[in-house]
Amino acid sequence: MILKNIFWYFKKGLSSKQCEYILKQGGKQILKKGTVGDGGDKKLNVQKTVRDSNVCFLNNNKIYSFITPFIKTANINAGWNFQFDWHESCQFTTYKKNHFYNWHQDAWKGCYPPDKGSYANKARKLSSVVWLDNPKTYEGGDLELQEYSNKPTLFQTKQLMKKGSIIVFPSFILHRVTPVTKGTKHSLVTWTLGEEFKWKKQ
Repeated sequence: MILKNIFWYFKKGLSSKQCEYILKQGGKQILKKGTVGDGGDKKLNVQKTVRDSNVCFLNNNKIYSFITPFIKTANINAGWNFQFDWHESCQFTTYKKNHFYNWHQDAWKGCYPPDKGSYANKARKLSSVVWLDNPKTYEGGDLELQEYSNKPTLFQTKQLMKKGSIIVFPSFILHRVTPVTKGTKHSLVTWTLGEEFKWKKQ
């Protein structure tokens, strides 16, 4: 699939007050090591060579109300126009010194299996990331995206290093978070779901 835009971003996204609300909600939870797997896995695994970070999940309608308008705008402005009708629980992530997430995709082939409750038979369409910290409080932890092509292009998002900034991209885009070298980084990730992609025959 050739895309005109592999991501869409908002330098002015959430307000400082909204970011503080999310940080407060995440701070109330017990964080666990982030796991690796796909929608069909019965058991997700901790693989520190791939991913080392601490996470919890927030199912909070107020947070969805913050994020959803940006996802809808990005979907239209970037020209994707993907059908979607659901969000997974938001992932609140803490990256401390030396924490990272190596190259990966958020999507996988097909949909969630029928036994996945409200996610059943839905595919991950769009991923969104919110920066929750003042960039002066940490170093490293850069989000990078890789475009699929004969000559792969690396996109760095240092220009988004602002509290409340948001990036949205198709969940099948390869991306990573580089190691944090100083301080602690907090982010919020949302996956937006819809019907399985229906590719047109050429």
